[in-house]
Amino acid sequence: MRGRPIASLSLDLDNQWSYMKTHGDSGWTSFPSFLDMLVPRVLAFLEKRAPRITFFLVGQDAALQKNAGPLRAIAEAGHEIGNHSFHHEAWLHLYSPSEAEDEIARAEEAIEKATGQRPTGFRGPGYSVSNAVIRVLARRGYLYDASTLPTWIGPLARAYYFRTARLSAEEKRRRAALFGTWRDGLQPLRPYWLDHEGRRVVEIPVTTMPLVRVPIHISYILYLSRFSRRLARLYAATAVRLCAATGTQPSLLLHPLDFLGGDDIDALRFFPAMDLTGARKQQLVAEILDVFGAAFRWVSLEEHARHALAGEELRSRTVPA
Repeated sequence: MRGRPIASLSLDLDNQWSYMKTHGDSGWTSFPSFLDMLVPRVLAFLEKRAPRITFFLVGQDAALQKNAGPLRAIAEAGHEIGNHSFHHEAWLHLYSPSEAEDEIARAEEAIEKATGQRPTGFRGPGYSVSNAVIRVLARRGYLYDASTLPTWIGPLARAYYFRTARLSAEEKRRRAALFGTWRDGLQPLRPYWLDHEGRRVVEIPVTTMPLVRVPIHISYILYLSRFSRRLARLYAATAVRLCAATGTQPSLLLHPLDFLGGDDIDALRFFPAMDLTGARKQQLVAEILDVFGAAFRWVSLEEHARHALAGEELRSRTVPA
């Protein structure tokens, strides 16, 4: 069992209000939440498949007492807790150095207070990251960042998002780099060092399909399943074969809406694949993870980072001062 290559699994715990905020919907400022419904569902699901994954928590959720129970339950179940920023703004890359420091520190403090765990890993909302953010992570002693998505389809995803969202011109300007550019497809798939003044942070990219660099995280495969369940399984199996053939130890990403359908949250029906029921999605997610789980051993991102440090010489990229 231990001889199998590893694959890390993480879940970005974006809440209902953060989807509404990103989409430009009114009402998000009251911070509507689906965590009471979602968290028990996900924990029960993972208990049978992956004993320890990484949950990236939003600081604003951790700061609200109404979310204390679900967030504490994640930590008590033994999962790693990561930092997903405080305000969950996909334009984090536009923050000044002092704003980035405050954003990460506020989230860190709220998350530790709510769960008892101080995060050692970070993922920017919407894969948003900057040199300023990396410098903050290095200074604050973070082990890893997991904010890069090496794919060329970012502009296509952004165009779809802009077509369906209710955004002003200013809001679109802020989101202009959402999901990245086609050049992101040239970024490394394997972990590497980010070096700032002698302080190092491991970058663990969200894995995309080797060679062709199309996304393989679960939300994309669920969307494919709307057209053909067989095609979705074939897509996942192809990703597994290419990862094995290239020696890539994948880092897969889950989102809350991989477990929630339109029958659970009517307000989020604008999101792709929300015409599927929550029960149907859970069934499909189980099938997809089983395809990967037959070839890889699931670990948290913290374990993935430490495994990379112990097992290979990492390339290094210097982060400008």
